[in-house]
Amino acid sequence: MLDDIDRRILRHYQHDAAQPVADLAEAAGVTPATCARRLDRMKGAGIIRANRAVIDWRALGYEVEVSLRVTLEKSEPRAFDEFLAAAREVPEVVEIQTFLGRVDLRLSVIARDMTHYQELYRTAILALPHIADIEGLMHVARIKTDEILPV
Repeated sequence: MLDDIDRRILRHYQHDAAQPVADLAEAAGVTPATCARRLDRMKGAGIIRANRAVIDWRALGYEVEVSLRVTLEKSEPRAFDEFLAAAREVPEVVEIQTFLGRVDLRLSVIARDMTHYQELYRTAILALPHIADIEGLMHVARIKTDEILPV
């Protein structure tokens, strides 16, 4: 799948995907043409999925993050799909994860403050279809968030 050259390129690329190919090639110890060709191949293979901006939502005034564990009422065959479609429409829901087990989903919700969160909870979250049970966990601190892989 990946050889040592690919891994060297990825190690440097994941730290700064915006760096020029020539700089990346030098750091990885390959020619710019080789680096560009291998990046294109890894993008085509889906190994590199995207380059994106990471925005600090706290810098934009969102001070509250709540993790909601949701169990769905599953008597309706389309409950899962209908819930997901509706949850995707709530702009303050920044992440949706699904699980196997007692909890079906986890929503990560951001709000400007507790008043804003309470309003979101009452008007947008509780209005989501097919909720059987919901538990909120107030986010206190993010100890580690790392998308850099040991390649």
